[in-house]
Amino acid sequence: MFIDRVEIHLKAGEGGKGCRSFYKDKYTREGIPDGGDGGKGADIVILADKNLYTLYDFKFKHEFRGHHGGHGSSKGKKGREGEDIIIRVPVGTVIIDKETGCKLRDLDTDGATVVAACGGKGGLGNRHKCEPVDPKQGEERIVILDLKLIADIGLVGFPNAGKSTLISAVSNAHPKIASYPFTTKSPILGVVKQEEGFFVIADIPGLIEGSAQGRGLGDKFLHHIERTRLLIHIVDMAAVDGRDPAQDYKIINQELKSYSHEVALKPQIIVANKMDLEGAKENLERFKKAIRKKVYPISALNKEGLEELIGAIAKKI
Repeated sequence: MFIDRVEIHLKAGEGGKGCRSFYKDKYTREGIPDGGDGGKGADIVILADKNLYTLYDFKFKHEFRGHHGGHGSSKGKKGREGEDIIIRVPVGTVIIDKETGCKLRDLDTDGATVVAACGGKGGLGNRHKCEPVDPKQGEERIVILDLKLIADIGLVGFPNAGKSTLISAVSNAHPKIASYPFTTKSPILGVVKQEEGFFVIADIPGLIEGSAQGRGLGDKFLHHIERTRLLIHIVDMAAVDGRDPAQDYKIINQELKSYSHEVALKPQIIVANKMDLEGAKENLERFKKAIRKKVYPISALNKEGLEELIGAIAKKI
């Protein structure tokens, strides 16, 4: 199950108490203050881990509490520090403070960390020639974990346009494929290998008119294409669902613009899919005249035209 947004409650550890103690022996008339300091409470650290791909683990565990620092003791001994709590999340997770709405950190690289809640400072013992000072409470906050997939390429288009078929034909991804809309209900990543290296493609659920305002499934996943460098805009050229390909193209671009101006300005490669079906060639000619841009005709099902398309993608990125 793919989960890309959760809330978790964090409570860092409290600092340990400082000790009030006096050293006495037969040579000292008055005791010498020797109370040690308390240890610092545990921090709660969030770490990006490339081996994770979803926030599913947080569906059942929402609360994390840090260990308290140890109390100081006599002879100036300091209390132990609380062991930090490490929370692992997928690379691409944005950490947001729920109360303020501020972004604490964008964990966009493997191994990136952020201290989401700081442990309390330990209290001071009386060895500092003063009365013990109380420890500090650990920081407490609710944070939002917002996962945005990291991919070079994002696939966009109407449901049933053939995005899943394309990603399965050119990469190592194996999404569910069927001839009905909204087969893809969660983002899918695929890796395309070449002699020069590789690039990562993200297939998001199909968009429909009004997706940016919450219609259909696409609004939940539009943010996954924010990080991509290039969009592949797939159009059903056979008009299997009775729609006009040129109108489909305009609607999807309008949805991208409504969602984010930056996303709308990303470079696009326009792909005319389902060229193996009846009526696709005639529709392609009308489509080219309507949009007046370079179009790559393919049949993802029959794996026709994919070599030229992959070459164009590699050249763009």
